[in-house]
Amino acid sequence: MKFFIIIPAHNEAENLLFCLESLVKQTFRDFQVIVVNDGSTDDTAKIADKFCTAHQQFSVVHLPVSAHQPGAKVVRTFNEGMKRLPQQAEIICKYDADIIFPTDYLEKINQEYERNPRAGMVAGLVRIPAKPFEETKTFDFDYDEDWIFENISSKNHVRGPIKSYRKKCFEDMNGLRPVLGWDNIDVMLAKMHGWETVTVKDLWVKHLRPTAYKYKSQRAEKLGEYFYNIGLNLPLMVVSSAKSALKNRSVADFLITLKSFLKQKTERPLSEKEIQYIRKLRCKQMINRK
Repeated sequence: MKFFIIIPAHNEAENLLFCLESLVKQTFRDFQVIVVNDGSTDDTAKIADKFCTAHQQFSVVHLPVSAHQPGAKVVRTFNEGMKRLPQQAEIICKYDADIIFPTDYLEKINQEYERNPRAGMVAGLVRIPAKPFEETKTFDFDYDEDWIFENISSKNHVRGPIKSYRKKCFEDMNGLRPVLGWDNIDVMLAKMHGWETVTVKDLWVKHLRPTAYKYKSQRAEKLGEYFYNIGLNLPLMVVSSAKSALKNRSVADFLITLKSFLKQKTERPLSEKEIQYIRKLRCKQMINRK
């Protein structure tokens, strides 16, 4: 199958070259890569230009500086890459610039798509450093004890840093929604259209920075925005927020999340049909977890 890989990159000079070099080393070769430099103020543009000039499968596009918006900005950057989507592309990937892939990553992802025609989204697992990153072991995946599972979601969830979509699935769910929570909305909409989301448990990547590392202090506030964006009503939000606050042993988190949810006034990026499906799915998931 033919892969089209989009790498949104903003101030990733420290990590981008590792990511690109790991893709060059892939045993599976039927892919194209486009780096979308999102107004970087470091050497990201220079690194991307030099690398893409030297490698025919890689290209780069540069965007002007724009305001930061968690979730929304990365999707808009990704969508700039989608404007260059080749007609023959069968698999669309959104990969973060701070990911290092094992040499057989694309080969195994391709095998899963070939094996399962109902697989709409496929990815491996994401691990983060258990100790300071050693550049001499950049592409060495034998020392897996140096990298631990990034335990912010289930191992069954196709994570935001390494998304891949069968083109038909991507079209069925009408692409990605430019809001915080896009990387959960896509999974739910894929399921809504009858697609399976698959994680290959024995396949993992190195994530050089923990997800949302910049926003830990705003977690509860962002959670309220997220619950709003995915279409939850007030009762579902209260239950979801209470479970999160209980897990973190913080009444303050619950109140912050509630306040954040109630102040959201923007139009949701979902149709009424999609909202109703997501609410039913969340209810079902809550019942099954009891």
